[in-house]
Amino acid sequence: MKRILIAEDEPDIRELLEAYLRDAGYETVAATDGVAALDLFQTQPFDLILLDIMLPKIDGFGVCELIRRKSRIPVMMLTALDGEEEQLKGFGLDIDDYVTKPFSVSVLLERIRVILSRSSGPEDDQRLHYRDLVIDRATREVILQGRPLDLTAREFELLYVFLSSPGRVFTREMLLARLWGYDFYGDERVVDSHIKNLRHKLRRNYIETVRGVGYRAAKETE
Repeated sequence: MKRILIAEDEPDIRELLEAYLRDAGYETVAATDGVAALDLFQTQPFDLILLDIMLPKIDGFGVCELIRRKSRIPVMMLTALDGEEEQLKGFGLDIDDYVTKPFSVSVLLERIRVILSRSSGPEDDQRLHYRDLVIDRATREVILQGRPLDLTAREFELLYVFLSSPGRVFTREMLLARLWGYDFYGDERVVDSHIKNLRHKLRRNYIETVRGVGYRAAKETE
């Protein structure tokens, strides 16, 4: 289980982060000031640090600078400071991401997943089997009942996301963040259009609509 250190002095935000991260399968440890965050970092193993800038005792920039003297652990800054100067200062300390408040929890979780997947290295097995489908990420091939399926690049990535985690529900926001990028400003209904086309090509209802939430691939036992 991945362990995340949350350095955040605002109780409401800290408790929100802890709750959502635990629901997503992460183990969390919290610090309410910069000194406590450094103490935890030096005494416990973590896979990622969520670091508020406006921390008491030592601010987030100071904490990050001290951490970077010893470790390349992924660091994501969370802050209400959205100015260019602050962001450049953060990236100058080799942080991995900079997220301004207020933020979308769904998108934040997706950013965390991406950072952790990068730090963990590439997946060993890129070939997925689902019912009568085989999808190979290395060769970009999809085989349905022994016949190749012609998918666009976006359709392929959507299918791979769903089949990688059968049963998991993905919101439009999560899919946009993962496949279109965090700076996408178009209509989120573009996801619906691609899924409609994908369903038509599959000619099977492998991708289910979870009304009012998003989409998922049903678990194979369902």
